[in-house]
Parts: sequence; structure tokens; C-alpha cells
Amino acid sequence: MPSVLVTRRLPSSVLSRLQSVADVDVHRGEGPIAPDELRRRIADTAGLVCFSTDAIDRAVLEAAPQLRVIANVAVGYDNIDVAQARSRGVIVSNTPDVLTESVADFTWGLILAITRRLAEGERLVRRGEWKGWAFDLMLGSELRGKQLGLIGFGRIGRAVASRAPAFGMRVAFTARGDVAAETGDFPGESMSLDRLLITSDVISLHVPLTPDTRHLIDKRALARMKRSAFLINTARGSVIDEAALAWALQQHLIAGAALDVYENEPAVHADLLPLENVLLVPHLASGTTETRSTMAELAIDNVIEVLAGRAPLTPVL
Repeated sequence: MPSVLVTRRLPSSVLSRLQSVADVDVHRGEGPIAPDELRRRIADTAGLVCFSTDAIDRAVLEAAPQLRVIANVAVGYDNIDVAQARSRGVIVSNTPDVLTESVADFTWGLILAITRRLAEGERLVRRGEWKGWAFDLMLGSELRGKQLGLIGFGRIGRAVASRAPAFGMRVAFTARGDVAAETGDFPGESMSLDRLLITSDVISLHVPLTPDTRHLIDKRALARMKRSAFLINTARGSVIDEAALAWALQQHLIAGAALDVYENEPAVHADLLPLENVLLVPHLASGTTETRSTMAELAIDNVIEVLAGRAPLTPVL
């Protein structure tokens, strides 16, 4: 049977399906597999099941002359040198759609938590510093009647937007031309990035990481935002310049931020850690039992299909 390397543990029910058609090698250590170990263990494999924490670069691909398919257990695939894989005839797949709703729900969780200062209040209670109810204690910001600005309007961005009416928010979005054309009569206003930054009360990021989006939110962008605005990121960490964000929060140029992803995960910029006006969450947006199981199933399905000589279900185009 062909061999397949899986770089992190997956549910046994999922692995058993793959084990019926392939010789499966699973990395069972804590954290991501080390680059040198990855190159060693991938040498004779036909398939690779990997995650956004694995850098599948040219060196890895050169170490795997038998490789036929890479199944990334994630929507984004900036961790993979897709062009290099294609040049070697290696098919790359991802797991779109299955995590859309869980990430959209989680985004609203972050919005509510940062605007109503939930984490800040929880820390106050745990420190034993809460002195009881007070009329002006930790006043937050309401959402009704305000503008939700979405940077990126793909599947997840639209799912976030669809929930906005429940909170009385109007939606504005900025997106690539091809994505914007797909929105049709979606109830939201398309606008330039600059206008969205200036006018939005909550800004949520939903773009892939590309050379164009790296540090899209920098000092200039943060300075354009309202002082009462909140920034939410469930996309990719490097879309935000974390040093610039720490500066903006320290100077109270924006009201707050909620982050689920970071530039150098699992490291977080040191200047963000002591700040009360930022909510820091450990990459949990797709973290439901149902979603993670479905992601794993889809990745395995993609490997099985390619090894059987068929087209993958969700190829990266």
C-alpha cells in the first residue's frame, strides 16, 4: 500500500479509513513536527496530511520525490508552496466550507467579548478586585445602529455579515473584484478600504494571507480608524502588524482588539500581553468537535481520492 504521513494526531475513527488504503505514519508528539524530522519521514510517502502550522516549502517537497497529494487540514494554505508543489505534479487540497459557520459564530463571540469587556471583567473577578456593582463600572459599547466593516467578503465574511441584523448592525465590506461580484444583492455596502476604515465601528478581517494582505493593517490603517472602533482578526496573524497594533492600543487610537491568530504563533508580541484593551485567544475559531472532525474527514477523503487515481474533492485551484 502507498504510505501517508499525518503530521498531527487525528481521531481514530478518521485514521481507520485512511489505514484501510494506506500505510499511515502519524506524528504523535506535542506540537508541530520539526522540519528536519518532517523531511526525513516524508522521503518515501505518497500522501501528506498536514496543518497550517506545518511549513511545506521547497526543501520539504524536494525531500519527497514520491509525493502525490498534500491535504491541508485548513482553509488557508499559505503554509504550502503551492506553485512548487504543482511544478512537481503534487496535488494540494484544503478544507473550505466546513468551518464557515463555526468561524462566523466565533467571530461574533469575539465582537461581543471585546465590546462588552467580558475578559477584562473576568480577570477583575479572578484577581479578587471586584468591589460590587457600580453604575459606571467597565462600561462597554453597544452594537445596535453601528457599522460592521468586513475586510474580505468570501464565505466566512458573508456568514459573519448574515448575523449582523440580529445585533442591529449595518454591514459594509471591501473585497477583491471577483468576490464582490459574487455578492449580488447581499444587504451590505461595498466601499473602498480607506472609507471602510474611517467609517466602521467594528472591523473584522476575513482575507487570506498573500503578499498584498501581509501587514494590511499597519500604523497608517490603524490611524485611519475611529478612536471608538474595535478590530477583530480570525483570518491570519500576519495580516496585522502586531507592533503597530500594540502602539495603537497603547495610544488609545482605537478602543480595542480581539485576536485569534498571530504573526509568529504561538508567540504573541510582548507589547500586547499587558494591555487590557486586547482580547487574546489561542487560535480557536474552528475549534468545535463537529467542525474539526469534519475538517479531518475531508482531508482524508482528498488523500483517498487522489491515491485511487481520482480527482480530489476540494483542490486548491
